[in-house]
Amino acid sequence: MGVDQEQRTIRCLVAKVGLDGHDRGAHVISRAFRDAGFEVIYSGLHRAPEEIVQAAVQEDVDVLGISILSGAHDTLVPKIVDGLQEYDAFEDTLLLVGGIIPDDDEDELKALGVSEVFGPGASMDEMIEFVRQNVPER
Repeated sequence: MGVDQEQRTIRCLVAKVGLDGHDRGAHVISRAFRDAGFEVIYSGLHRAPEEIVQAAVQEDVDVLGISILSGAHDTLVPKIVDGLQEYDAFEDTLLLVGGIIPDDDEDELKALGVSEVFGPGASMDEMIEFVRQNVPER
């Protein structure tokens, strides 16, 4: 008998990609997700896209949250998407991006397959509810 979507623990990887050294937001998100009952893995700083993909695949996460403030989202996020697709993990992973993302770039990220972009001031409750409503079924 399968586990009901509401009963299973949602596994999340919160990742800092590239040279971005500011991780306070990633820590705040990680704690909020943990407090909401999600299982959270934090990548640490300065991870390459390939490292993030490997961690997401190895940990079999439901949600991959990319925190990026460096402005390199247009280069780094496509590499993560490509990596997830190579491992056939893209369809099973809810991909979120948070940080400083210009409004003009949100549509491009969503066209790549990013489910949602959360900028400064986004509500933790809104993010948690978004994850609960959109996490892929397994």
